Amino acid sequence: MRRFLAAMAFALLAFAAPANAQTPPNVLVVGQIAEPKSLDPHAVTAVNDFRILMNVYDGLVRYKDGTLEVEPALAESWTISDDGTTYTFKLRDGVKFHDGTAFNAEAVKFNFDRMLDENHPAHDTGPFPLSFFFSSVDTVTAVDEQTVEFKLKEPYAPFLSNLAYPTGLIVSPDAVTKNGKDFGRNPAGTGAYKFAEWEANAKVVVTRNEDYWDGAPALEAVIYRPITDANTRIAEMLSGGLDIMVEVPPDSLQQFRTDDQFVVHEQAGPHVWFLILNTKEGPFANKAVRQAANYAINKKALVDNILQGTAEVAAGPTPPAFAWAYNEDLEPYAYDPDKAKALLKEAGYNGEPVTFYVTEGGSGMLDPIAMGTAIQADLKAVGMEVKIETYEWNTFLGKVNPGLEGKADMAEMAWMTNDPDTLPFLALRSEAMPDKGGFNSGYYSNPKVDELLEAARRSTDQAERAKLYKEMQALVQEDAPWVFVANWKQNAVTKASVEGFKLQPSFFLMLQKVAKPQ
Repeated sequence: MRRFLAAMAFALLAFAAPANAQTPPNVLVVGQIAEPKSLDPHAVTAVNDFRILMNVYDGLVRYKDGTLEVEPALAESWTISDDGTTYTFKLRDGVKFHDGTAFNAEAVKFNFDRMLDENHPAHDTGPFPLSFFFSSVDTVTAVDEQTVEFKLKEPYAPFLSNLAYPTGLIVSPDAVTKNGKDFGRNPAGTGAYKFAEWEANAKVVVTRNEDYWDGAPALEAVIYRPITDANTRIAEMLSGGLDIMVEVPPDSLQQFRTDDQFVVHEQAGPHVWFLILNTKEGPFANKAVRQAANYAINKKALVDNILQGTAEVAAGPTPPAFAWAYNEDLEPYAYDPDKAKALLKEAGYNGEPVTFYVTEGGSGMLDPIAMGTAIQADLKAVGMEVKIETYEWNTFLGKVNPGLEGKADMAEMAWMTNDPDTLPFLALRSEAMPDKGGFNSGYYSNPKVDELLEAARRSTDQAERAKLYKEMQALVQEDAPWVFVANWKQNAVTKASVEGFKLQPSFFLMLQKVAKPQ
């Protein structure tokens, strides 16, 4: 402990003088892109937060290293009934939460009842914006101390994958009961690292869990530093004040590649960067205007010039990383300003100004200000006057997630998901409007899309699911509720001395196996 406190004191001195900073021994310093919103995994939606949470908590299952395949975690094994509606998990014995309380079947039941049961005494510690992930759950039963049973209302193919997502992470019931709505500032899980400190806009510190069921990590601690300005993150990395930097701007990657003090990591994953269009009111209530915006924006120029080849042009709402469910027959909207102008004329568009929400930076948002400025210019070139309003990430989410009605005509957005069901189910269904707890901030509605999504999540036949998702993608591309812009390849840079680090297709930052030899 004395050694750790000395290391922490060193870290604080380093923060005071970043130009000469060196990170402390056996403590990993991570440059994050934003301040976390909360450390309650049931209350957040951003990968920026998930990068911390996945090291503090465990779920019943987790993604196997390097894949999106599910493997055991807090559950040692499970069985699924023949009709696909009952999942029975055998839990790992002897696991304790960081607050010393026991992990057991009742704790699992508490977690899901807290999110799904409005009458549960801890339900008011929410809101729980991704509880949609478990809307198929009917009941959760603690069969005995080490056995928990989930009964679903109907077969639901993504269930296991969703359990591996941060919304399925298991929190300490005692810590929730003790801290109430402040649990997100006083978290307790079962993960490889324990929460130690959160200094607003400066750092979140987690320390090694010596009793971790999967083996104590090599690092004594991890310090997550929110550095919203990319140039500042780069300067900190170059000066030695960071061990890992996530989401490196494309024009800086080559600088790190040519310096043997650093290692650049890249990993494709299920990411889509798009513009939400307000389909309920304003110019984008007309499909022809939405299609015009897709033709007006030079997405290849965005990918080649601003993102410098670190992404590909998107064709629709589903990323190609979901190879089995991706509709390869879809071609991206071509860059065709003349066609855009013709569609605007056909729609009777009269030059009505467009309000565009842009963020300074956030999870998977690439280079959002530069992207937004280029998009503004492309739309102006076809006769659309665009007014940009720029916001810090968490403020931006607070404006966009509740819906664009009465506020804006379009907004930047990025999603990184675990299953082809997730993004369209949460952001394109009629029943996923903001007033119903979803993320359909543009109020898009197509009953056929709803029908296809419902059928796909009930099917346990992957070939049938793929057919349904491909049909959905074609309909959504035609309706153009979004401008489909880019699919990104994530990146990070580490000091060459950092060992065991790798990026995951889930976009989570898994640090349990990372080491930093002296």
